[in-house]
Amino acid sequence: MYRRTALKLAAAAALAGALPLGFTHAADPIKIGAVAPKTGPLAGGAAITHWPNVQLWVHQVNERGGLRMRDGSRRKVELIEYDDRTNPGETIKAVERLATQDKVDFIVAPYGTGLNLAAAPVFAKYGYPQIACTSVTDKVPELTKRYPSIFFTLGTTTAFANSVAEVLNKLRAEGKIGNRVAMVNVADAFGIELAEAARPIFKTAGLEIVYDRSYPLGTQDLSPIVKGARAANPDAFVAWSYPPDTFAITEQSKIEGLNVKAYYTAVATAFPAYRGKFGKSIEGHLGAGGVNLDTPEMKAYLAAHKKVTGKDADYWASPVTYAGLQVLEQAIEAVGTDRKAVTEYIKKATFKTVMGHWKFVNQSIHEFWTVGQWQNGLFHGVSSTGLPGAKPVIAKPGW
Repeated sequence: MYRRTALKLAAAAALAGALPLGFTHAADPIKIGAVAPKTGPLAGGAAITHWPNVQLWVHQVNERGGLRMRDGSRRKVELIEYDDRTNPGETIKAVERLATQDKVDFIVAPYGTGLNLAAAPVFAKYGYPQIACTSVTDKVPELTKRYPSIFFTLGTTTAFANSVAEVLNKLRAEGKIGNRVAMVNVADAFGIELAEAARPIFKTAGLEIVYDRSYPLGTQDLSPIVKGARAANPDAFVAWSYPPDTFAITEQSKIEGLNVKAYYTAVATAFPAYRGKFGKSIEGHLGAGGVNLDTPEMKAYLAAHKKVTGKDADYWASPVTYAGLQVLEQAIEAVGTDRKAVTEYIKKATFKTVMGHWKFVNQSIHEFWTVGQWQNGLFHGVSSTGLPGAKPVIAKPGW
């Protein structure tokens, strides 16, 4: 028995030596870790924007035989997932576990601004590139200087606030609204930072904030917030909101009769489920993001997303999340699985993505959609920092 085993081992070794370099490891999967909410306040948003795009990308990569490595071999992707329960502490622990216990090759960046910022030190500690596709912050220069492996794709708070002010001023110049703005925000890193950026920007633009309130993440009853906004008699309403509160605020706005010609809610306004819940009443609603729905790449992406996941992609951070995975894919195929080499490649290369050609400047994408609007059942980009295809803004009809 021992002799037969030894002969088998010798034969296997001889065969391995006769094969091209790298071929013996062609079947080894590339381990990809992913941590994001599956429970907690941000689970609904992650279920639309984050997890389906991870699923789509893994499916497409493996369907074509895996990532094509430099030696000509193909390596499929093995996905390891964790639920962080919308808790920054859990995000940190999950990323630590992926790095030290699961020993994954790469980790998909978390979902949401706060969870990305919480996890950034851990990504940097272990040298993982962190392509943050759902984070909006003005701290990009500070964070990229501190963490050499973090990348931002979605934009900055100042850019978003500036674009909202520009859209409101355009409607004001056309005589469709006045200058009175009611503004509310979720008391999370995302909402707090946007509200802080918006206050001076709105003032400089000649917009008067007549109501300014915040509310905790996960607040169930937002009727007092909406009632207060309506009582202030605004011409425009702006909510720097996350998915659960975007839905709740809109529902309360209909109940309370908050009729304004410029109505803006942030994250989740671009969700197909938002249209599904509120129907034609969202015509003219403004929200964060948007896309150019007329490009062949976007049309192909939306069709593939629906076919593979069974869900419609949202019209903002969904394609950005997928584009971030395309960046990771192209970098791995170019330089292999050495994380430092991948990070350096991302800093220097130009990538072909569903969002167009991306080139990071100081670890950040500088051309992105900022404001979208529901028009005739579709959420079109109406303002950006230099992207083509924006639609003209319209005033919101009544509920």
